[in-house]
Amino acid sequence: MNSVIGTIGGTVNMAEAILGPSLARGQANDIAIYFGDGTVTYSELVQRVNQTGNAMLELGLDRGDRVLLMIKDSPNFLYAHLGTMKIGAVAVALNLRLSSADLKYTIEDSEASVLILDEIFIGIYEDIADSLDQPLKVITADEKLPAYDHLPDLLADTSDDLEPAAMKPEDPAFWSYSSGTTGSPKGVVHVHKMIRGVNYLFGEFFGIGPGDRVYGTSKLFFAYSLGHCYHAALSVGASVVLFPDWPDAEVVAEVVDKYRPTVLLSVPTFYRNLVRNGVASNESFQQVRYYISAGEKLPEALFDEWRDATGQPIYEGIGATETVNLFLSNGPGAVKAGTCGKITPGTEVKLIGQDGEIVTEPDTPGVLWTRMESIADSYWKLPEKSSEVFQDGWYCTNDSFTFDADGWYEYQGRADDMLKISGQWVSPTEIEDHVLRHEKVFEAAVVGVANEDGLIRLVMFMVTQEAKDARVALEKEVQDSLVAQLSIYKCPRRIIHVDSMPTTATGKLQRHALREQAAQAIIDI
Repeated sequence: MNSVIGTIGGTVNMAEAILGPSLARGQANDIAIYFGDGTVTYSELVQRVNQTGNAMLELGLDRGDRVLLMIKDSPNFLYAHLGTMKIGAVAVALNLRLSSADLKYTIEDSEASVLILDEIFIGIYEDIADSLDQPLKVITADEKLPAYDHLPDLLADTSDDLEPAAMKPEDPAFWSYSSGTTGSPKGVVHVHKMIRGVNYLFGEFFGIGPGDRVYGTSKLFFAYSLGHCYHAALSVGASVVLFPDWPDAEVVAEVVDKYRPTVLLSVPTFYRNLVRNGVASNESFQQVRYYISAGEKLPEALFDEWRDATGQPIYEGIGATETVNLFLSNGPGAVKAGTCGKITPGTEVKLIGQDGEIVTEPDTPGVLWTRMESIADSYWKLPEKSSEVFQDGWYCTNDSFTFDADGWYEYQGRADDMLKISGQWVSPTEIEDHVLRHEKVFEAAVVGVANEDGLIRLVMFMVTQEAKDARVALEKEVQDSLVAQLSIYKCPRRIIHVDSMPTTATGKLQRHALREQAAQAIIDI
């Protein structure tokens, strides 16, 4: 399953490695993409990818040149991303919710040559166009605008025959920009050889292949969706279901009912919305073979609610922008609620304890390092940071985990989010998991804040739809539940209600913002 047809002698081309296997299996007329009321076959996809690559060559693009993409989930996204990699240029999918300032930073940081975008985003570009310190070719992907080249026009007279550029394994293929939770976005450089590990999870672990339909609620610019709903899905010969806009529960229900995906990837927050909206109990949801979750910890209560509604488990896993693929996952016949699963095929994992040594005893927290084919090469223009987290093929996730005697790994939170309370280490995610079992609590986040004596005490932020006059009673219910289930030092001293949690552009919780808010509040704890 892991043979790479895109390998040419000692070289490899990621685009060819993604599309080549399906053609070799005789899938030319199989559907590669479902979009709107139309479909794109594998042969049609290859033709459009080749035309796009040839159009870029005619524009003068060379190997290593960066091509930025602000394109909604659509066939155009795949044509541009694959076409860019096929000629040896570097595809960079951007967050579709970037501000003009963020776009300017990314254009200048990446030193991009081309920006391909949908018409709806042109205003964001025009806001900063005159302030850019470098020339940039701008192409619209969908609507035609007078001042810009139009991608369909560029493809009109181009050949659909294109030989893949023979790239060295360590040559860059695509970047993802990782916002993290603080600081400027980092360009995460992924190289062509990463494709060699793309089939382990989908092909070998889950047995996904031709005949499967894969749909993800996260947009393709997210590494989670990029790696699984695009790279892995196409390389194993499955069909990809694309929806252009940001979905809500009702829209996802319509997509599932219309296209009948056999594999659905989402995040816990969205799974919770589907349950609480009542759509998870629809008949079409019971026909899905695999529900996969990543991006944040899946509460055990939500796992139970989902299985009750659909008859299916949610397979929780964890990956990172730097790994693209999941390095831990639950899987068929091996599910344990509350854990991120076990080590995925083709992956190595080690936990490093506070003493700097490898953790060998169960239930002992340590920072997880992983080694796998899909790990990024470096951060663009950040050599010191790169040397900290990328070492001898290993990547430091900065996530704290424990494992049990049977090899199940449990996420404890970011290593720098762990708190020492009354001399004991406390995982915020453990507390949050308990709180989220309450049906009236939609989101919860725990942080540490120093009291007047300089001692760290726990403060919990909570999102609920309860009216203000009912919140005191809810707080008591939550506190009583925590006291009954957890050690007293793990129980927050104060609960603060918020309308929403602060997040980055990629949806990551900004705990530092909550810590600042807690510090500014008048809290006597």
